[in-house]
Amino acid sequence: ESTKEMYKAVKKRFSQSDILVMAAAPADFATKNRAKNKIKKGSNITLELTPTIDILKLLKDVKRKGQKVIGFALETENGLENAMAKLKAKYLDIIVLNSTDVGLPFDGDSDKVTLIYRNGQKEPLALMNKRELAQLLVEKIAGIK
Repeated sequence: ESTKEMYKAVKKRFSQSDILVMAAAPADFATKNRAKNKIKKGSNITLELTPTIDILKLLKDVKRKGQKVIGFALETENGLENAMAKLKAKYLDIIVLNSTDVGLPFDGDSDKVTLIYRNGQKEPLALMNKRELAQLLVEKIAGIK
């Protein structure tokens, strides 16, 4: 239910895993303070947000040789540059950059992505059904050296 719970579950199993595919965390931000009482309708409130745990960034220090870690990035600006920065900062083997500039709905059945490998190679993929994309990603991940 929370990013913190996901982190605990992933951390518990990461050392026994050969491959970790992290499509997304439950949330990138959480409310800074929890309400002590019910907030009544009509109340004037301001929410302060704080970043949640960055699971992949925390796991990079315990990643062992031979483990493969794949992340995803949905970027609205400077997609390639931001995705490559994430790939390096989180010590990923592949980052899957979701393209937002092709006008696809976020919850649609198709995606257009670019695979970016640790060595800097970029592989733009054609627009495809998410099920086909998932199968192709499994094949690509299995082929990582």
